[in-house]
Amino acid sequence: MDAASLPTDDPVAPRPPGGPAPSVTVVIATRDRPALLRRAVESVLAQRYPGDVHVIAVFDQSDPEADLAHDGVGAGGAARRVRVRANERTPGLAGARNTGITAATGELVAFCDDDDLWLPGKLAAQAERLAAEPDLELVTTGVLVEARGKVSTRVLERDRITHDELLRSRVSEAHPSTFLFRRSALVEGIGLVDEALPGSYAEDYDVLLRAARRHPVGVVTLPLAKVFWHRSSFFAERWQTIVDALDHILAAHPELATEPRGLARIEGQQAFARASMHDRRGAWRTARRALAHNRREPRAWLALAVASGAVRSEWVLRALQATGRGI
Repeated sequence: MDAASLPTDDPVAPRPPGGPAPSVTVVIATRDRPALLRRAVESVLAQRYPGDVHVIAVFDQSDPEADLAHDGVGAGGAARRVRVRANERTPGLAGARNTGITAATGELVAFCDDDDLWLPGKLAAQAERLAAEPDLELVTTGVLVEARGKVSTRVLERDRITHDELLRSRVSEAHPSTFLFRRSALVEGIGLVDEALPGSYAEDYDVLLRAARRHPVGVVTLPLAKVFWHRSSFFAERWQTIVDALDHILAAHPELATEPRGLARIEGQQAFARASMHDRRGAWRTARRALAHNRREPRAWLALAVASGAVRSEWVLRALQATGRGI
């Protein structure tokens, strides 16, 4: 997909008042997906944003593609640069993101997954929000989710996400490919991505929880990124990693134990993972614990259905993905 073929029916924010638009560093962690990576990079370079945009493509456990490096101009003559780096930290998504964050020079830092893309007005709309509300440290947008040829729109109807909300729900509309941070807040306050998380699973949820602990997360209530779910997406079936990572999240955020709905959601995910690994006893035990916290937790009931053999986990995942959701 080239820049000209991207959707254009989205807003273009004016240059923030009081000076030039802040520079933005966009971190794209990647591994062995060159065609998807180039599509993601093109969508970032095509932003209708009046400030400088610097893409850092961080290659995790794969050789950097030197020919991806680029110097050009974008809206109003602003710089558009692409640089490539190898992951210098812990192998995996968290280490790759942190390699990019620590190399970033922009006033703002954004993430984009290598298999996603941005609509052209994304950065402008988010930067306008940050300029208008100095207390915000992180702003997200809604997303379009494409799975199995169907596109679902996921947009919040409110303009902020609180810490209490995130304890109850992952708020999946806040996808990491929409994250835009003030770099100083990310590095000096929120903190880098947790490289101790097994398989880097749920690293985005951990960052959201830490960010919202400090200030509510701002939301641009428009779908300004497109997220693609497909078989090659990481974590599709890494069940033991999911169980271990969620244990890590619970230990890192003990306040989750004070919110029964949120705790039941996480335990329901773990129960489904155990059922998918054919660990019937573990699935039943974890699902019962989840249902004790919230009798209506759907993941726990799905886990029991898989553990009993009534349905197969891949059938459940296919049905959920068709609606733009995951387990």
